[in-house]
Amino acid sequence: MPYPAGRHYLQIPGPTNVPERVLRAIAAPTIDHRGPEFATLATEVLAALRPVFGTTGPVVTYPSSGTGAWEAALVNTLSPGDRVLAYETGHFATLWRDLAVSLGLRVDLVPGDWRHAADPAVIAERLAADTAHEIRALCVVHNETSTGVTSPVAAIRRAIDEAGHPALLLVDTVSSLGSIDHRHDEWGVDVTISCSQKGLMLPPGLGFNAVSEKALLAAENARLPRSYWDWRPILAANERGHFPYTPPTNLLYGLRESLAMLAEEGLDQVFARHRRHAEATRSAVRGWGLEVLCLDEHAHSATLTAVLVPEGHDADKVRALVLDRFNLSLGTGLGRLAGRVLRIGHLGELGDVSLAGTLSGVQLGLELAGVPVDPGGITAALRVLAAA
Repeated sequence: MPYPAGRHYLQIPGPTNVPERVLRAIAAPTIDHRGPEFATLATEVLAALRPVFGTTGPVVTYPSSGTGAWEAALVNTLSPGDRVLAYETGHFATLWRDLAVSLGLRVDLVPGDWRHAADPAVIAERLAADTAHEIRALCVVHNETSTGVTSPVAAIRRAIDEAGHPALLLVDTVSSLGSIDHRHDEWGVDVTISCSQKGLMLPPGLGFNAVSEKALLAAENARLPRSYWDWRPILAANERGHFPYTPPTNLLYGLRESLAMLAEEGLDQVFARHRRHAEATRSAVRGWGLEVLCLDEHAHSATLTAVLVPEGHDADKVRALVLDRFNLSLGTGLGRLAGRVLRIGHLGELGDVSLAGTLSGVQLGLELAGVPVDPGGITAALRVLAAA
């Protein structure tokens, strides 16, 4: 492979590009994590996280991936043999189900076609049928990273309430937090799960649980084994600006900077930018004559677009060609979508011109791979960007 001149276009749905400001912050010298300077850093960062989650309550922070944050949400609120309702919206929803099963939980999975959002009416029906209230928690992926489908969390909370069911609501916001509107408190979410390497514009390495009072009460009686993931010692240490283990100080430096960037732009403007980029991307896909995987017009993701390639073409071969020729990385199809879709990530620090460059590279790659496309796709995307 020849030297790839120019910057690498990392357009997978996470990890996303890390801004220069954040990289410089991470490069600061490490300090004593038991000292007063660290306590100031931790206190500042933990407070600044809350508005991004839409909460005034605590946000538990771990050195972990999003998978670790999944496990933390389950082991802090549930007991062996507890029944959990989960909704299949894609690959990551099924992985979360598998994790729950491995922990000794009983999971009822609502099957899905990976092209539509979780249906609040189906959830209400399932919960209303559970008259003994055996279901202890509902697990929903807000934005399914494998499919580009966003589920309506607020409507799901209303469905739970209308069914009169006490189940906890656990929501995965791994690929939506800081990019798509999420309101932990207002929407009555009990545990919001997320991580650092997507909308928060950091490298991988931080996992988060925003927790409600109801979730904290559940943690007092939960009996699944927990030690590292236990909220209680972490929250107690956080009150003094510390952690009960060695914290990832340099990632916290970066998090402080990325949170400052989100505040400077304003969350409403951040969300609007992501919606604009998503609309431009879908316009390009439809202009090419291709199909967006998500079939629900009200459920299109603002952070990524999954594109179906026509029968007889291999999406992974297109991805390999685009990487080799144009130094552009696209997301692969996962699970049942392997080889069938390209995933274009448009989240994190991304401007209009960068998105236009990305879509130009995709169009070039599709044409060179022999996929029949209308070259007017890029023009359709530019019109969206210009109109905004």
